[in-house]
Amino acid sequence: MISSQLESTIYRTTLSNKIVLLVRANPNCNIVATKIFVRAGSSYESRDKAGLTHLLSEVITKGCEGLSSLNIAEQVESLGASLRTHAHSDYFLLSLKNIARDFPEILYLVGKILRSPTFAKSEVELEKRLILENIRSQKEQPFNVALDQLRKVMYCHHPYGLSILGEDISVKNLKNTDLFYFHQQYFRPDNIVISISGQIDPHHAKTVIEEVFGDWQIPNTELSTALNLSKISVFPRQVITPQDTHQSIIMLGYLGAAVYSPDYAALKLLSTYLGNGISSRLFLELREKQGLAYEVSAFYPTRMFPASFIVYMGTSPENTEKALSRMQKEVELLSRNGLSIASLQISKNKILGQYALGKQTNAQIAQVYGWYEIMGLGIDFDQLFQEVILRVSIEDTITIARKYLQNAYISLVGQKITSENILK
Repeated sequence: MISSQLESTIYRTTLSNKIVLLVRANPNCNIVATKIFVRAGSSYESRDKAGLTHLLSEVITKGCEGLSSLNIAEQVESLGASLRTHAHSDYFLLSLKNIARDFPEILYLVGKILRSPTFAKSEVELEKRLILENIRSQKEQPFNVALDQLRKVMYCHHPYGLSILGEDISVKNLKNTDLFYFHQQYFRPDNIVISISGQIDPHHAKTVIEEVFGDWQIPNTELSTALNLSKISVFPRQVITPQDTHQSIIMLGYLGAAVYSPDYAALKLLSTYLGNGISSRLFLELREKQGLAYEVSAFYPTRMFPASFIVYMGTSPENTEKALSRMQKEVELLSRNGLSIASLQISKNKILGQYALGKQTNAQIAQVYGWYEIMGLGIDFDQLFQEVILRVSIEDTITIARKYLQNAYISLVGQKITSENILK
């Protein structure tokens, strides 16, 4: 059940055309932040169209029915508003921030952008060139190279195996017709969540949303969001890219759980314990005590499908072999000992403290609740997540570590790295 506090602050309704609307009123700040989510991320692309969602996110604000890219930019700027788009593996997001009194005017503009983008050929070709430059640039960055090759071996043919940017060949072959088809297929009212936080009355927000989107009819075609993706099989291996760099990048990858899994909370805690901040286990042991790491961290993103649990380190080339061995041992310790009572409590305090700090601004609040809704978790997940974190025990950490954190995929990038002198 939703807590009484949450019920009093989050207004949720579904419009007649199935748009889900969330509003959290904040009378203390003269700003309104709006997040519009569409179930249409890179996971919804075919492999030969990789990068399509990202390209769409770059060009959707560059022209719509009756307005050019310049017209849109001038309107947004004249209102002192902020308008951004973002492509994610699991969803598309349009973010809007404006003064409260300008909410109706800016929302009418956003309605046109979402419903009738023109995808002008000149704009599409320009953005494709910029994306291709970005892809080439990332191939020169050791961290991105290590992460890219790790994703590919972990996920193979699953969309999570590719960068959100796509690949050279797929981006080059994208056409305006691909954008129109993808937009027509997924940008529809029964596939959208609008999350708002700020100085606005929920009923006024609903009135404006209905005026802008109320006549947007659900298409006759069936909406298919049940993705038939290839199964992710675990087959750990090593990938190496020799590169003339000042440091070696070492990554260990483990296939974790999706956000819907009962194992999700324990994995989040283990990631926090291992590599979240300067008080984390890896930072203290490998950097402060042993002097092996320039940088060291762990991350485990929240995903609709099984997410990667990644531990990484930047070290000097001469310490690569030693650093890899020590990092592996630190992860292996979790399966034998789990966390101490003190370490478990510190990790819980850290993750819940950071979670609370991540809901301070209107934009953050709109993001969190809209994200939960588009992922199918519901706004009550806000309270549920905190409760399940508190329930994780030492025994749980050992069980989960043994289940997921065994036999890592290994990704290495650096000087003179070969399988013969490193992966023995």
